[in-house]
Amino acid sequence: MPLDNGVTPVNSSTKLDRRFSIAPMMEWTTSDYRVFARTLTKNTLLYTEMVTTGALLQGHHPERFLRYDGCEHPIALQLGGSDAIALGKCAKIAEQAGFDEVNLNVGCPSDRVQNSLIGACLMAHPNKVKDAMRAMQDNCTIPVTIKHRIGLDDQEEYSVVRDFVGDIATTGVKTFIVHARNAILAGLSPKENREIPPLKYHYVHQLKKDFPDLEIIINGGIKTLEECQEQLAHVDGVMVGREAYHNPWILSQVDNALFGGQPLVHDRYEALEAFVPYVERKLQEGERLMHLTRHILGIFQGEPGGKQFRRYLSENGHKADAQINVLLDAIDLVKHHQHKG
Repeated sequence: MPLDNGVTPVNSSTKLDRRFSIAPMMEWTTSDYRVFARTLTKNTLLYTEMVTTGALLQGHHPERFLRYDGCEHPIALQLGGSDAIALGKCAKIAEQAGFDEVNLNVGCPSDRVQNSLIGACLMAHPNKVKDAMRAMQDNCTIPVTIKHRIGLDDQEEYSVVRDFVGDIATTGVKTFIVHARNAILAGLSPKENREIPPLKYHYVHQLKKDFPDLEIIINGGIKTLEECQEQLAHVDGVMVGREAYHNPWILSQVDNALFGGQPLVHDRYEALEAFVPYVERKLQEGERLMHLTRHILGIFQGEPGGKQFRRYLSENGHKADAQINVLLDAIDLVKHHQHKG
């Protein structure tokens, strides 16, 4: 997997295929995870973790938030912010860095971002969101998209999300990624906000009926490819989050089941074999083994030897001098376990 900073967006002249994507997840969808995902699926649209406008415009070393390997295309940068001018500048930076899409986070419920008017709380400020979407579109030629919830706190009516989408669509934005739950802004942690508010998939299906010309992507609680296929009968695309991280092997069937292509790998060992050269290169660049292997702990989930694989990597990968042999030994451990079984 050669390093390639990929300054030209891979889909610059064609429409991005958003049938299946992996949700942006803080501390999880890092470049290392995304490179591993690419050993399993080439068609899936990948998202960065949310990057705030402050981190890109005022932070030290903003380039570290923009780094990715060329194999990660198609890849979207997710931004957090509410200031239209800052978001416009960041959309331009995203295009210059070669991202294939730039997305605004209007779904994160965390207290920390609410205080900066970032994330889900923006649903209460549609005019701010419209200004942001216009500024982003004015400053780049790559697709500008939005990810949001179906409502805030105790807003139960479908009309809340319908009116929000209808309003934002007046800016020319065409792609709406909808997490099919409310965001509870006070009293629930971000983790609880992904689990407690009830899922209302039918609200998202209704959005597609009411706005047939918009691209509607559904997100929230979807775990299997069968569920993805069921959803695709109602909407244009499915975004999967935690399941794609904790059980990454499901990604190996995406290209075939959802895109009609050939699978990239036929077993988990092939995927790990493809990832090893990248791990070796990153170790040479000074990255610690644990930072790379933490993303692959679930690859043998539910398989004989899976627990031993996780345990061996967790116990040995964190050592400062841990090298590639720790990963290779962990793989051998599974092979031995499966052969014995």
